[in-house]
Amino acid sequence: MGRMKTASRLRKGILVVAAVSLVGSATTIAAVADTPREATARAGGDTALQRSLDALVTQEKFPAALAWVRKDGRTSSLVSGSAQLGGKAPVPHDGYVRAGSNTKTFTAVVVLQLVAEGKVELDEPIETYLPGVVRGQGIDGRKITVRQLLQHTSGLPNYTEHIGLEHFEKVQHKFFHPHDLLAAALAHPADFAPGTKWKYSNTNYLLAGMLIEKVTERPVQEQITERVIRRAGLRHTSWPQPGDQTLPRPHARGYALSSLENGKVIDATRMDPSWGGAAGQLISTPSDLAKFARQLLDGKLLAPAQLAEMRRTVDAPLMPGWRYGLGVFSIPLSCGGEYWGHGGDIDGYETRGGATDDGRAVGLAVTALPGTFGDAEKSAKAVMSATDTAFCN
Repeated sequence: MGRMKTASRLRKGILVVAAVSLVGSATTIAAVADTPREATARAGGDTALQRSLDALVTQEKFPAALAWVRKDGRTSSLVSGSAQLGGKAPVPHDGYVRAGSNTKTFTAVVVLQLVAEGKVELDEPIETYLPGVVRGQGIDGRKITVRQLLQHTSGLPNYTEHIGLEHFEKVQHKFFHPHDLLAAALAHPADFAPGTKWKYSNTNYLLAGMLIEKVTERPVQEQITERVIRRAGLRHTSWPQPGDQTLPRPHARGYALSSLENGKVIDATRMDPSWGGAAGQLISTPSDLAKFARQLLDGKLLAPAQLAEMRRTVDAPLMPGWRYGLGVFSIPLSCGGEYWGHGGDIDGYETRGGATDDGRAVGLAVTALPGTFGDAEKSAKAVMSATDTAFCN
């Protein structure tokens, strides 16, 4: 998906980039517990998942892997690897990570809440809410609906392909304004006519964030915080304030390629995430991401009519069986059925997981993008396999 020379940040595409070697990764195996005896009991049912996390470190060379799982009325937290490259620093259980494109689901929830309040219509053109804003070669906001933005069927070019992210070290500490990101996208022609195809584009959610601000007359970060984060009781999820490049503690450090051309690995923990915006700026933890998905499917954040709209899907040909609704993927499980979630790729961290209709919930993270330390396609599939194991074990 997207241009093959561009890293898979904030998207689901699988790309091949330069491989480098991992120095000195240690493995830590544990489960959250009050006593050693309880830890043994909790970890016993997650042996297969622990092996999957260990393989992400030893075979795929991710510095660290973290998982939080809720199944059959119990929860467990497992980790593997080192919190710092080249050492044996313990990986914090349920540590903070950059959530990347999981942010899109939060943004979609707010838009759908506004639909329920009668302030936004899904099948109304974005022109109605942002007059004159969406214009370009083959691009006309009068022909692109709000639904098509949330469903990635708008045909809008992806701004992340045009702001220099393939040279991450040059933009790591650069602040981006949403209007500059939109201008970068609209300087390129449409990928296809609205509604004729599906293609992942962060520009869709950049505009969804602008829509929220125009309709509510409040900042998108405030609306996501008040309408979703606080309502869901997510104590470890936040939108970084302008200029904040830090990650809360505890966290395992995240790593990225300084450039797709030279294969040099750098510490990406500290970075300006402003280019993510409403498409990918949130910070969270594996447990909060799993709890958010659980509350969403349980109807705690959306009225039934809007949740049903969110779950109306189209084919999303990234992997076999994947489908996309409004800000959420439907992903088949090897043990039958499906889970609903999003996942996110942003320099330093990849996150996966979601929830099933029968009560399971999973949050999983690794501390580099696939392709940072090895074969991108193989590593990405290994992360998805570990997520499947977390649901199906």
